[in-house]
Amino acid sequence: MTSINALTREIIAFRDARDWGQFHNPKDVAISLSLEAAELLEHFQWKNSKEIERHIKAGKEEISEELADVLYWVLLLSHDLKIDPLKALTKKLKKNARKYPIKKAKGRHTKYTELAK
Repeated sequence: MTSINALTREIIAFRDARDWGQFHNPKDVAISLSLEAAELLEHFQWKNSKEIERHIKAGKEEISEELADVLYWVLLLSHDLKIDPLKALTKKLKKNARKYPIKKAKGRHTKYTELAK
């Protein structure tokens, strides 16, 4: 598997070769990330469970490309903001583990603020 650092270097090289860095301020990169996430959501919008199951099989390549686009913008924004995405995710997982203790959260989709109730 390619490392996060190697992928980020490829993304930066891709951007720099096209002189697109001038357009990539944090606001616009975050907007692009959100737009790509919305394109991913379109694959599932208005479909019931059976339709989603069929669509995933038939549209796996297109879904894969949308996920890749989301990851592209996550890595680019992480790079530009000097945030290590793996450290950030590790820290967030630890925080979530405290917010959602297994004994209270297992098998439930309840928000952490409602778990104690």
